[in-house]
Amino acid sequence: MAQERLEGDGRLAVPEPVSLCEALDRVLHKGVALRGDIVLSVADVDLVYLGLQLLLSSPETARRAGIVLPLRGQSLPAAGGGTT
Repeated sequence: MAQERLEGDGRLAVPEPVSLCEALDRVLHKGVALRGDIVLSVADVDLVYLGLQLLLSSPETARRAGIVLPLRGQSLPAAGGGTT
């Protein structure tokens, strides 16, 4: 990976290499949210729909953002607030 930056006069500087460890540290510090949909179909008939949501961050970053994390040994509450 390389990070591009501008020089003081506006010229594009030579990219500096970024290690995988440094990139992962930045992602965990800032947090990343991804969302996507996958539809499997045959002959224009939708057979399977997958809605994917992924949040990747450190626990500290998640808490700062107001995300409630379960304690060790606990599970997350069910979506919709219903009980099973």
